[in-house]
Amino acid sequence: MMTLSNIDELKFGADGLIPAVVQDGNTGRVLTLAYMNRESLEVTLREGRTCFWSRSRGELWRKGETSGNVQRVRGVWPDCDGDALLVVVDKSGPACHTGADSCFDGADTAAPGAPGIIDELYALLGERRENPKAGSYTSYLFEKGIDKILKKIGEEATEVIIAAKSGERAEVVYEAADLVYHMLVLMASERISPDEVRSELRSRHVVDSKVKQEKMT
Repeated sequence: MMTLSNIDELKFGADGLIPAVVQDGNTGRVLTLAYMNRESLEVTLREGRTCFWSRSRGELWRKGETSGNVQRVRGVWPDCDGDALLVVVDKSGPACHTGADSCFDGADTAAPGAPGIIDELYALLGERRENPKAGSYTSYLFEKGIDKILKKIGEEATEVIIAAKSGERAEVVYEAADLVYHMLVLMASERISPDEVRSELRSRHVVDSKVKQEKMT
């Protein structure tokens, strides 16, 4: 991992820059490709948040300085040749200037086997739980507490049933997404991770085995 003491081992280009691939530490998703010079890399390592060199403006660019979408750095690693960097971050808000989560928003850039949208959403919910945001529906649910969250789960489950009975496939997808979201809010509230649910599902062999007995009527 990069430290201030081993920057001299890197191979900066003729323009004094080195490409930096920024990756979400929670999901493995590639967020952006940016460039650093020696000074911006030193700032990144010293402050623990990403700082790049803006080629268009010709100046240092601290990510989130104006937008608030700060990227906290978990670590910086050079590639095998020392001429490119991998920067693993915890992000607050979108990574792209367009408002998209990633500059590669249309691509599945998560590493094979990496967590997906469920884990991304769960991480964001955890952030809202710890740092409430004015006007955020998620923050509102956490503020109201468990009874409100459970009420919403019941309502959304009913909406799924109604949609399924109507035979409207798109409506089922829409309502199912609402239900999954509110279930994740509950899990975040109770600090139950998606991995715990995955582990439980794996242990049950749910495809071919009945895991819960219904009462006979």
